[in-house]
Amino acid sequence: MKISEEEVQYVAKLANLELTPEEVKTFTHQLSSILEHMETLNEVSTDDVEPMTRIPDFGELASSSTPFREDVPGPTIGTERALGNAPDPGQKYFRVPKVIADR
Repeated sequence: MKISEEEVQYVAKLANLELTPEEVKTFTHQLSSILEHMETLNEVSTDDVEPMTRIPDFGELASSSTPFREDVPGPTIGTERALGNAPDPGQKYFRVPKVIADR
């Protein structure tokens, strides 16, 4: 499936992105390639594949250990340090410009 430059521009507008003409061409090619690959995958027969009812636990797949560390609480960096590099910090929060326009 090919995607048009107009469709890329439409999606960019929905995402509030400004793309250069070169970026539009690049993304058009890349997204078309992804969609063509998905069409190829849709041709693969999955008749003999049992549906998954849940995501497997890593313990079931790994031989003896998982790649994750234990989730142990630790010290925090504190509000002052967290806001230290913010361009416009509030009292205890990050202040950001409004990104959603009134309709």
